[in-house]
Amino acid sequence: MESKELTIVIVTFKSESRLLACINSIPNYIDVIIVENSNNLNFKKNIESKFHNIKCILTGSNKGYAVANNIGLNEVKTKYALVLNPDAILEKDTINNFFITANKIENFWLIGPGNDQAIRHNFEKNNILQVDNLRGFAIFFNMSNFKNFFDENYFLYFEEIDLCKKVKENNGKIYLDKNIIIRHEGASSVDKTKKIELEKNRNWHWMWSTFYFHKKYKGFLIALTIIFPKIISSIFKIIYYGLTSNKIKRDIYFCRLSGILNSILGKKSWYRPSLD
Repeated sequence: MESKELTIVIVTFKSESRLLACINSIPNYIDVIIVENSNNLNFKKNIESKFHNIKCILTGSNKGYAVANNIGLNEVKTKYALVLNPDAILEKDTINNFFITANKIENFWLIGPGNDQAIRHNFEKNNILQVDNLRGFAIFFNMSNFKNFFDENYFLYFEEIDLCKKVKENNGKIYLDKNIIIRHEGASSVDKTKKIELEKNRNWHWMWSTFYFHKKYKGFLIALTIIFPKIISSIFKIIYYGLTSNKIKRDIYFCRLSGILNSILGKKSWYRPSLD
C-alpha cells in the first residue's frame, strides 16, 4: 500500500489543545512521529497509549522547529515524509492527492498544498505549479533526494524558506498542488495563555532569523543594510513607549532590537519564551 511509503512528522510544544484535531484527521494506518520539545513523559505515555500508529520522541527541552523536525525526519524509514504542524487538519482525500501528485512528477523534492496559497499563484491553467517556496505548516518530502534537512541554527522562522532555497540551489523541483487541501489555523500551535510572552518571542526570533538568513545568502554587509532600518525603528519605539509608560510595547520592541543585535554579533538564537 502507498500509505506504507509515508511517515508524518509533527513537532509539538505545549500543543495539546490543537493536536488532537490534527491527529484525528490522519488515517490511523499511517505512521506518525511526534517530536515534543520538552521532557513531558506524561504527554508521551498518553499519546502513545491512545494511538497505536504514533511514536513520540521527547527532546528534553525546547529545541525549536528546525532541530525537532530533523530529529523526526532522521527517524523516517519510508520513501516519503510529510512535515505537518499540529494546528493543521487534513481533508479526507489529502493523503491520496499527495500520492497522485508524487506519482505524476518525476524526481520532485518537495510538494505543498495549494489551497491557501492560490491567491499568490496562478492556478488558472494548471492544478500543479512549480514554485520557489512553500509554507512550513505542511511539506511533503521525497526522502531519496535529501541527505540533510533544516538548518538547525534557526530556532523559529525562515526554516522552510531556507530549506526551499537550498533545494533550488541543488536544482531540485518544488511544487504546489491546488487539489491538495490542508486547513491551517496558523499561529495556534501553542496554547494562547501567555500572549505577551509569545509576542516577545515572535519578535525576537523573527529579527534574529531575518538577519541570519540574509547574511547566509547575501553576506554580512548587505544583510546589515537590509536590517538597519529596523534597528532605528526599534530604538525609536523603545524610547517612545518608555516615555509614554507603555511597558508591554517597550518590552516587545526591546526584544526586536535584542534579536537583531544578537544575530549581528553572531550569537546563537538563544531566547526562549516563559510559558510555564
